[in-house]
Amino acid sequence: MKGRNLRMVDAETVHRVAKWEGLIETMRQCHVGQKPMGSRLLMTQPRDGGQPDALILVPAWQEGEAIGVKLVTSFPQNTTRHGLPTVDALYVLFDPNTGKPSTIIDGEAIVFRKTASDTALGVKLLSSPSATRLLMVGAGALAPYVIEAVRAVRSGIREIAIWNRTHERAVELADQVGKSANVSARAVGDLSEALGWADIVISATMSEKPLIAGARLKPGAHVGLIGSFTAGMREADDDLMRRAAIYVDDLSAIEKTGEFIEPISRGVISADDVLGDLFALCQGRCPPQHADTVTVFKNGGAAHLDLFVAQHILAVLNGNQTVAMSDRVPN
Repeated sequence: MKGRNLRMVDAETVHRVAKWEGLIETMRQCHVGQKPMGSRLLMTQPRDGGQPDALILVPAWQEGEAIGVKLVTSFPQNTTRHGLPTVDALYVLFDPNTGKPSTIIDGEAIVFRKTASDTALGVKLLSSPSATRLLMVGAGALAPYVIEAVRAVRSGIREIAIWNRTHERAVELADQVGKSANVSARAVGDLSEALGWADIVISATMSEKPLIAGARLKPGAHVGLIGSFTAGMREADDDLMRRAAIYVDDLSAIEKTGEFIEPISRGVISADDVLGDLFALCQGRCPPQHADTVTVFKNGGAAHLDLFVAQHILAVLNGNQTVAMSDRVPN
């Protein structure tokens, strides 16, 4: 674009500079501060025989400090029809003083880093520090990033089980994880048995029907839910939602995901059963839970989370690990 000096940050650079420990700590610090303005627009087009295609626009604005917009497409049938990833995205940062576009970042890489670090922060805040067994439900493109991020906050994890509807994909991911992470990783075919085995369960699927059975979980287990991002999707069953102490990354998840919309509509739970978001957790405003309590952390995504990640990436690239927004404290 003539007259513009746009900085381009590709996916390789995002993954190179957004190391898990620093990114997760930035996430925590930013949630001690003020929440930026944010919004979300979802547009869908139906597809025969599957989930609809979707276009999602996610803007966020921290006055005087940062403006960013994530642009995402989700085409669930891309893999089977075209051999392409189901999700693609761009992230655009604007100068907060002039409104001029300044940086374009690979959005898919931001989605992977944001979603994994968001989920891992939930694990750090809510799971048992002595956890040794991780069950990954879903073996899509996001799964290896989530496993890495969770292990960054729970280094005691020694065994990883992976379940996927297509078992061959679980086998491939288990082999990949076992070699790269030097841990015991295996594909499992019996999800019910694996749920009773795990200390931490992370689910990242496109499921429309519950997969995570609350009755199967051991006392004190932690469940991170990622996949349900529309009203028609769901990963946790009613038993889990009744049994667990429930938290979200952002309270907007209550109104936009089937994880809450469907059970609330039937009186299984109420919105008041959600005990807090990441701001409340990081600021110490949530009541502590008994060690035997099953916890659920729903990753619903929100505009400010992407902005935090984008700001962290630029801070590292500029040689400054501190994100300005994290210095703000609530009144």
